[in-house]
Amino acid sequence: MTDSHPRDFEGYGRNPPDPRWPGGAKVALNFVINHEEGGEESIPDGDPRSENALTEGSTAAVKGRDLGAESMFQYGSRVGFWRLHRLFTERNLPCTVFAVARSLERTPEAAAAIREAGWDVCGHGWKWEMHIGMDEATERRRIAEATEIIARMTGSAPLGWYTRYAPSLHTRHLLAEAGYLYDCDAYDDELPYWRDVGGRKRLVVPYTLTHNDIRFQRAALTTGEEFFRYIQGAIELMLAEPGGRMLSVGLHNRIIGHAGRAAGLAKLLDWVKTQPQVWVCRREEIARHWIAHHHP
Repeated sequence: MTDSHPRDFEGYGRNPPDPRWPGGAKVALNFVINHEEGGEESIPDGDPRSENALTEGSTAAVKGRDLGAESMFQYGSRVGFWRLHRLFTERNLPCTVFAVARSLERTPEAAAAIREAGWDVCGHGWKWEMHIGMDEATERRRIAEATEIIARMTGSAPLGWYTRYAPSLHTRHLLAEAGYLYDCDAYDDELPYWRDVGGRKRLVVPYTLTHNDIRFQRAALTTGEEFFRYIQGAIELMLAEPGGRMLSVGLHNRIIGHAGRAAGLAKLLDWVKTQPQVWVCRREEIARHWIAHHHP
């Protein structure tokens, strides 16, 4: 960034730092399960409409309650989450959960399973809502409510945060105020970096909507095998490049939790376990590593 412009178009440029990942790994691979079901807009919750984003889609505009969309969200929490839970725990692989607070409240068994598996949780909102356009006082209250609920449901306060696209201009400093260690509200790099927020350095661990199962909803991927090849190709390229990288892989209970898609994820997890230079880790581990080895 420059004094005259708030955006940074160069980042690390041609000489990114050696991340020095543990064990000499070249790729830090973080799988993220988005746990959102029960936190979406819903007429029974007093919202003006039924949320249908990132579902299998509707063949017609629905006025009033969309029971089809509601059911697709419920599949995610009733079936999809448990399939993903089995895939990771049976292979003893870690992951991170971007958890909507209200979703955790409504799925206490899933919250207990997340805690028992030792997965880290990032705040993903009080409900599944965009923060852009919120006034500062409302957003501060939303963050506080979400933090309290997640801590109560999982046994520990979240250290990271990811806003449903998109955050507001206040989000980052409000997270700093609330004691968060880092946020993921950026898509602009393949390594963590530091930003100035209120005169202090704040850690950003960028996320991605590219290496993400939402591509199934946009018809860019149609089979589990395509998902496997797509993510495998990204990892292989990063392994072949100089230096080291971080790769986030975004998952949703109601999307990749379906069997035909989850088969590709299972294949990917089995392949990843054969790659000695891939560090499969939790997002909190990436943040703590960057703080320990790359503090400004």
